[in-house]
Amino acid sequence: MGLFDIFSKNKEEKLDKGLSKTRSSFFSRLSKAVAGRSTVDAAVLDDLEEVLISSDVGVATTIKIIERLEERVARDKYLGTDELNSILKEEIKQLLFENKANDFSGILSESNEKPYVVMVVGVNGVGKTTTIGKLANQFRLAGKKVVMGAADTFRAAAVDQLTIWSERAQVPIVSKGMNTDPAAVAYETMVYAKNNDVDVVIVDTAGRLHNKVNLMNELSKIKRVMQKVIPGAPHEVLLILDGSTGQNAFEQAKQFTSATEVNALAITKLDGTAKGGVVLGVSDQFSVPVKYIGVGEGIDDLQLFDREAFVDTLFQ
Repeated sequence: MGLFDIFSKNKEEKLDKGLSKTRSSFFSRLSKAVAGRSTVDAAVLDDLEEVLISSDVGVATTIKIIERLEERVARDKYLGTDELNSILKEEIKQLLFENKANDFSGILSESNEKPYVVMVVGVNGVGKTTTIGKLANQFRLAGKKVVMGAADTFRAAAVDQLTIWSERAQVPIVSKGMNTDPAAVAYETMVYAKNNDVDVVIVDTAGRLHNKVNLMNELSKIKRVMQKVIPGAPHEVLLILDGSTGQNAFEQAKQFTSATEVNALAITKLDGTAKGGVVLGVSDQFSVPVKYIGVGEGIDDLQLFDREAFVDTLFQ
């Protein structure tokens, strides 16, 4: 079984359930925008623009979508509002597939590296610890040897929460407790992984964003000590974003991608919000791929982001 194969389990059913609030809200707004109108004209497109922005797709991505629809209207002359759903779906899919940053390749797909080291970043409260636990569990179910590193040593509950998740996911954890050097924890985690023939290492880091310079220095130090034991580590720097925060997720992505070399994104809590459009905007606007989405609270409710399946489910 491949490193990421386990994430396909019951994928469609979970995605459908997880996006139900977003889908319901989006189509409710879309129906109001076209009510009583038979053709897609400038007024309909203006209302559609408002629908997309209010669905947290983001201004830049919304403008791209509207421009594409304007071209369709100009080319086809007459487009009925009954065709709008299918046309909108086509254009969103095309937009996402043109973004090559969303193609998993090299270190972002099947890795020959062993151990495969993931450093997890993100502000407190976005579901960072939960995502680490879910990742560890799914990799273990895929038959991989996994270890967690508790390098978020500044927040009172961080180490305790990760320890609970290590027990739940049935994987070992390397911890030195609170108020210890995060880089020292990362170093010991790498040593443990190397000595115990571990396949996947997942290292938590502090979720502080109040001082970008300190954050950058801390993450750089963690990377350096990792590489003393495992050259090339971390192979993946995974930024966790809370989908329910809408536009705030865009700002966090900007801040973290400028502070460190993020090469994968995970967007969590999509099942509890109508703001799932943020996945489309983040996927389109950043040169970093959305790799995982969280569509439920269960330990197996984390899945690899599939652009086509996501759009299909949103318009189902």
